[in-house]
Amino acid sequence: MSNRERPPAGTGAPWLLLIHQLPPQPAYFRVKIWRRLQAMGAVAVKGAVYVLPAGDQTHEDFEWLVREIVEGGGEAALCEARLVDGLSDHQVRALFDAARDADYEAVVKEAGALADELGAPSERPVEGKKQLARLRRQLAQIIDIDFFGANGREAAEGVLSALEARLAEPGRGTDPEGKAMSGDELRGLCGRTWVTREGVHVDRIASAWLIRRFIDPEARFEFVPSKGHAPRPGGIRFDMYEAEFTHEGDRCTFEVLLERAALDDPALRAIGEIVHDLDLKDAKFGRAETAGIAGLIGGIVLARSDDEQRLGRGAALLDDLYAYFGSKKGG
Repeated sequence: MSNRERPPAGTGAPWLLLIHQLPPQPAYFRVKIWRRLQAMGAVAVKGAVYVLPAGDQTHEDFEWLVREIVEGGGEAALCEARLVDGLSDHQVRALFDAARDADYEAVVKEAGALADELGAPSERPVEGKKQLARLRRQLAQIIDIDFFGANGREAAEGVLSALEARLAEPGRGTDPEGKAMSGDELRGLCGRTWVTREGVHVDRIASAWLIRRFIDPEARFEFVPSKGHAPRPGGIRFDMYEAEFTHEGDRCTFEVLLERAALDDPALRAIGEIVHDLDLKDAKFGRAETAGIAGLIGGIVLARSDDEQRLGRGAALLDDLYAYFGSKKGG
């Protein structure tokens, strides 16, 4: 768990605002302050106004930066606010999630480039391990400033885990196949509480639909913070760190559930390809329907902050999509 505190979900806890003005020269000082803001995870909401969620560590980070700006000849003020420039708490959180998703996507792209290099005979495993260690450190730094659990973490974790397996076992592919569950194991999943991160998006919405329609019709869903959650007996976690069902290699949670539950349905595979490209953003399948579904899912997320409502609207969309692909035999 990060040593940075974040406001409890749903409390409307205040944000910290840094309002500052830097001298035009020297240029290196402006770059230095910008890099410090990036490193602490702050996002800009208007011009020279940056925001962090209120907490002991974030307050200390901003206080030190205020001192640094003033000593460098600039001006700075630190204050608290419940609304930022007319934005709701939900919208400000979305700014943080977007910034961290971009960071996670950069890690995924670097990991993909490293995987391509490992395919070359001249690539030394020891160099690959050094690069992987660097990416692990980079990922840890992003997680430390991922205050609200952005969607991209699971994809980044999965890709790096696949690289670790490949480097540890020469000759092993980057897309390890999971083992389908037995009938008894599948029956053991019924009537359970399925736990995932709050603020559900495409992979969690689709996975919840898949669980309730094809795996556990009586499934109950619980939404928890991405950090600080302690697993409870009887719960099954999905699409979250160290979950029973989550990203494996370059496969999203929906794809993993399909395989583990042995759901060999062309229509479900087609949906899985769309979910994969939306979640991992790697355009692996490039289905024509993906852009349209992205807009529909985005509308569901923007219009509703309640996770149960998102699942309900998402389920209606996926029911229709499943019928569409079923009529085309998955095509």
